[in-house]
Amino acid sequence: MMRRRDALQQGLGALLFTLGPAQLAWGAQLLAVRVWPAKDYTRVTLESDTALKARHFLMGQPARLVIDIEGLELNSALKDLVRKVRADDPYIAGVRAGQFSPKVVRLVVDLKQASRPQVFSLEPVAAYQHRLVFDLYPTQEADPAQSLAAAQSPTPGLSGNPGVSVKPAPVLPSMPGTPMGTASATAAPATDSPSVSGSSASSPPAPATPTTATTSTLTERQSASAADAMNDALDEFIGDLHRKGSTERPATATANANVAAPAPHAGGPSPMAKGGRPDARLPDGRHDTQMAAQREADANEAERRTGARRLVIVAIDPGHGGEDPGAIGPTGLYEKDVVLSIAWKMRDRINKIPGMRAMLTRDADYFVPLHERVRKARRVGADLFISIHADAFLNPQAKGASVFALSEGGATSATARWMANKENASDLVGGVNIKGKDSQVMRAMLDMSTTAQIKDSLKLGKVVLGHLGKVGRLHKPQVEQAGFAVLKAPDIPSILVETGFISNPEEEAKLKDESYQAELADALMTGISRYFAKNPPLARNRSV
Repeated sequence: MMRRRDALQQGLGALLFTLGPAQLAWGAQLLAVRVWPAKDYTRVTLESDTALKARHFLMGQPARLVIDIEGLELNSALKDLVRKVRADDPYIAGVRAGQFSPKVVRLVVDLKQASRPQVFSLEPVAAYQHRLVFDLYPTQEADPAQSLAAAQSPTPGLSGNPGVSVKPAPVLPSMPGTPMGTASATAAPATDSPSVSGSSASSPPAPATPTTATTSTLTERQSASAADAMNDALDEFIGDLHRKGSTERPATATANANVAAPAPHAGGPSPMAKGGRPDARLPDGRHDTQMAAQREADANEAERRTGARRLVIVAIDPGHGGEDPGAIGPTGLYEKDVVLSIAWKMRDRINKIPGMRAMLTRDADYFVPLHERVRKARRVGADLFISIHADAFLNPQAKGASVFALSEGGATSATARWMANKENASDLVGGVNIKGKDSQVMRAMLDMSTTAQIKDSLKLGKVVLGHLGKVGRLHKPQVEQAGFAVLKAPDIPSILVETGFISNPEEEAKLKDESYQAELADALMTGISRYFAKNPPLARNRSV
């Protein structure tokens, strides 16, 4: 009998050794853990090969979120979560993990503030397998109008080197043990606590994100583009917004003092003519009388139609973010990083203009659902909505910029339909709690887009497309239309700009370049100014 028992024990031991710890996790293997801190909310994602079941509850004094996950054992991936909490996380002070029972792992999230958690599961999609997500939102949502009024223009690059091009992103996020947006290799070591493995917030380096360009890195081509942007009707228009019935056109010296001066034209005077009025110059410095007359007409039209002093708000929407990298270039460049860098540059330019403010739907690397992007723009009463992208296509030779508006009917082309379907899938990749009441209400509201909104969007798109064509090649010479979910604000002219095809090696190299990004930002600014000169925003009860 003893020999038989010994043989069984030896056989069981050999089986355990063969299976290893990963297969002993009761059917669930944890593949990756990712943490996405942001001022809007913090997201923690656990990716596994099978679906996980979890229950959660809040505890107070001090504030904690407790999550019990079934079918897991404490392993290195969960311990890695402890080390990935950043000191600057607005919501999480630290995470502790322990084996609560033989088949249940308990996570205790120490909170910095009272939070409203959402815990939900996501089915496999794109490069991801099963995901268990918990989001931490503030109990009271901040008023975006307050932060908008106090908006400043600095653009902090987390790499700390504002003159460096965008760093290629890491490998695909689906690789086991290689989460996006984390730096576990340099994370501070965890500290032990009684009965559980845990740590307080450590401070690993922030993920690599785009940085801004300095004036010294701009090329002559970019300087000329910047001059063209600033010489347009923008200064007159913003000055007109500050008028209160005065018949005298205000000088634009104040506005120009806040804007980086473009490079002077060789062999010619400054682009600013007498009295602070923008002068029209050709690239060789000669006076362009036709352009000057057009700008004068634009300014007069704005003056005739606008008399109230009010704040003009432009909503800038950098696509994708966080769990959703967007398209990925041949060298691993992420779309989400490129478009965020361009959005930062646009924000800097807009916020330097008195009477204008930029609102970014995201200003860091985190995911924002499509309906929430529209909601943010509507909450601040945005006058325009511009969604920035750099997409990929099946054919790597596809190139050129495109501008899209919403369509009441079908798409204007097969490409437009394909693009819309791809962009609308962002919620599936980024991860949305579809059972949330706010999400359902917003989606119902987004079905009310009006014909007038589409008409104004087409006007805006046509002007912007024309100026993008001065920077690089256009994919299509006209504004295309399709059912883009992010363009469905019923009361805001909205366009989606594809700055290029990141899947094209040549265009990927250009999109990575800070100077080219600045040229794109200048072209978009010029288009915005020309649109406002012809279509001043309606009077609203919103003062500067």
